[in-house]
Formats: sequence, C-alpha cells, structure tokens
Amino acid sequence: MMKAITWLAAAPAIAIVLSAQSFAKESWMTDLDKAIAEAGKENKSVLVEFTGSDWCPPCIAMRKNVFSKKEFTEAASKKFVLVELDFPKKDKELAEKNQPLAEKYKIEGYPTVILLDSKGEEFTRFFASQYPTVEAFLAHLDDALEKKDMD
Repeated sequence: MMKAITWLAAAPAIAIVLSAQSFAKESWMTDLDKAIAEAGKENKSVLVEFTGSDWCPPCIAMRKNVFSKKEFTEAASKKFVLVELDFPKKDKELAEKNQPLAEKYKIEGYPTVILLDSKGEEFTRFFASQYPTVEAFLAHLDDALEKKDMD
C-alpha cells in the first residue's frame, strides 16, 4: 500500500515535466504549407528550421538549448508559426519527404532558419547556431521583424 501512495504522490510532478516537454514539441509544425496557411489566418510570420536532428552537432545543441525550451516556444509562437523540417539519418523517409523543400530554399548548411512572411515569402535567413541561447535567438527574431516592417 505504501508504494502506491508514494507513486501517486510523484505522479503530478512527472505529469508537469511531461506536459512542459510536450508543449514545446507541440508548438512545432512539420508541414510548411499548413504553417503558411495558419500564419496567413493569424497574421504571423513563419520560422522554418532546417535541421539534422540525429547527426548535426549544432542542430542537436540548438534543440537542447533553445528550440525545446518552453520560454522560447511561448515567446516565439506569439509572432511566428514554428516549423521544423528534419533531415535525420535514421529516418530516410522523413528526410526524403523534406528534400524538395531543402532544394527549393537552396539550403547549404544546418541548422538553417528561414523567416517567411504570412504569405510565405522569405524575408531573411541565418544559421541558428549564431544565436545559441533563448535570449539571443529571440532578440535576433525581434530585430528581423523590425527590419522586415521597415521595408
């Protein structure tokens, strides 16, 4: 009986950790066309991350230190629809599905981030690893939006 009580007492803490992780994951879409449509409805821009999640050290670091963080996804989601286009070595089918987009956007390295307006037009691109913290990345996004709005 004591083990059941101990487990139940721990269950809420486990649920909180899992929900924070799933929130970060759920904030990212994987279908660019749907993301652009959503951005148009919500008058947001689109942040597209091209990543090699299981082989690219800077990509892995960015996911760990920035993209998976609740404080990043909550802040970025206010102005952007977030899209992850992954090119994993362990999932050839997913990599092949995303390959036409890598070709369309002429991706030359990973992790590349492309920012699109609500109509799907690119307004800037950069290597995500240039901004390795949540604070630096969010500041760069704000600067990019300001420059876009000046054009």
